[in-house]
Amino acid sequence: MKRRMLSNMEISYITKVRVRFVETDPLGIVWHGNYIQYFEDGREAFGREHGISYLDQKENGYTTPIVKSTSEHKRPLRYGDTATVKTIYVDSPAAKLIFRYEIYNEQEELVCTGSTTQVFVTDEGELSLNIPEFFVEWKKKVGLLNE
Repeated sequence: MKRRMLSNMEISYITKVRVRFVETDPLGIVWHGNYIQYFEDGREAFGREHGISYLDQKENGYTTPIVKSTSEHKRPLRYGDTATVKTIYVDSPAAKLIFRYEIYNEQEELVCTGSTTQVFVTDEGELSLNIPEFFVEWKKKVGLLNE
């Protein structure tokens, strides 16, 4: 059975994060490594909103460790800022989750972009080379697959 992927569809979610003091460096700006945590905040909110959270994955016998992450920094965030994190799912025919991120400051200026790639690993620690059935069902539910 061959599945047809649909294109030109963006599935995303926007969440807000407040910059905490502990996330800043001696210059008073967010330390670059903390942007990965903001990506995580966005990814977790996306998962809860769209029914593909880490708990949903775990219920189906899988975890999805990150195998690749990128970030590009455009402007600084500072302690007390509220940032907007846009998390965008990038559809792929492979057994992996790809997300893109856009982080904006309160002035709606682009602060940081990035991406993460995750793979499906069974509870037994085996890498899944095929898309798990629960994820196929999720793709159908959100309109990314037709049979």
